[in-house]
Amino acid sequence: MEARMTTGNSQASTTAYGEAVTFTPRVGQVQLRGPADDPVGEGPAGTGRDGRRGGRRRKRQRDDVMVPQAQFSSYYGRPIVKPAPWSWEIPAYLYLGGLAAGSALVASGAEMTGRRELQRNARLIALGALGGSTAALVSDLGKPSRFLNMMRTVKLTSPMSVGSWILAGFGTFTGIAAFSEVMHEVLPPDVPGRQLWPIGDRLTSIGAAMFAPPLAAYTAVLLADTATPTWHAAYRELPFVFVGSALASAGGAAMITTHPDQTAPARTAAVVGSVLELSAHQIMERRMGMLAEPLHEGRPGKLLTAAKALTVAGAALTVVAGRRRPLAALAGVALNVGSALTRFGVFYGGIASAKDPKYTVIPQRQRLAEKQAALAHEQHKQQEQLGAHDDARFQYGRGGAAGR
Repeated sequence: MEARMTTGNSQASTTAYGEAVTFTPRVGQVQLRGPADDPVGEGPAGTGRDGRRGGRRRKRQRDDVMVPQAQFSSYYGRPIVKPAPWSWEIPAYLYLGGLAAGSALVASGAEMTGRRELQRNARLIALGALGGSTAALVSDLGKPSRFLNMMRTVKLTSPMSVGSWILAGFGTFTGIAAFSEVMHEVLPPDVPGRQLWPIGDRLTSIGAAMFAPPLAAYTAVLLADTATPTWHAAYRELPFVFVGSALASAGGAAMITTHPDQTAPARTAAVVGSVLELSAHQIMERRMGMLAEPLHEGRPGKLLTAAKALTVAGAALTVVAGRRRPLAALAGVALNVGSALTRFGVFYGGIASAKDPKYTVIPQRQRLAEKQAALAHEQHKQQEQLGAHDDARFQYGRGGAAGR
């Protein structure tokens, strides 16, 4: 039956059973319209005008034509997950923090192997990168007091709180180490107490090296701890991606500023970091499934494609021509640009995943289906165990009866 609005005078109609009905609908009254009122004069489906078989049949449509592609949307067109209100300062903070951490590791290796030029340059790079990273973070927060407020408490369940204290500890040792390098250049050789400086250098190197890996990795934890779909799905491999990227950028920066005769540890860090970054990134994308799509599309896809290409080129050039100063400097530039583009690509990929509702809805449905399947499997196993137990009791009863 089908409803329509009528505003005319008295009308006569026939029911599906051939009974004639005459009535006068009121203005705005709903009139029920059945097969007898079909405009083409057909009866029920498959019959003609007189109700017999042989009338014109309706042509069935294909399911793929009738059912449109599913479109995911949300109330009022707003995202289900609110994108992080961050701008370019955060990926810049991520890159500079990784560069500072990696440079501190390179400086520690140089100090323990007696490479004075590499030690000095890496420590100064670490201090400069740390200052730029802190400035980018304060710029995003709006005012320095907000950064100081994070130092009032220690909350182990908050990556931001833990990261603030890691940054403070790393900054303390890095600042002392950089100050020591400046004093080495300024003070005369016969200054009292100069013989104790190697001990101070070793202690500051150990302290900075202890805080460097957590500093390079915690920024990945900071992203993965949010509800942003792509960031949260990358929580296993993203710290390894960022740590590898930090080593690659630090090795590249050392190759730019230091003579190749002393950059052997830096070249090793650059190559190892590049391999770690690319391997972890590949594993991460395979495991993430559809949540890795934002990392391949639009601006994030272009940034990450360029980052991978630059990282591969920089590592290859480091292996082939790392002992030649101009080519080594070119490799260092490629590694640092690739490291920065990695941070920006991952950042904008997460923002894109938060704006598209399907990256929130489909994984939730998949997780629900997996839980239901696991529950059904567990219930089936319990039923089989109960059935086997009942069969054993029945067989035992029959055996006892036969014995009696």
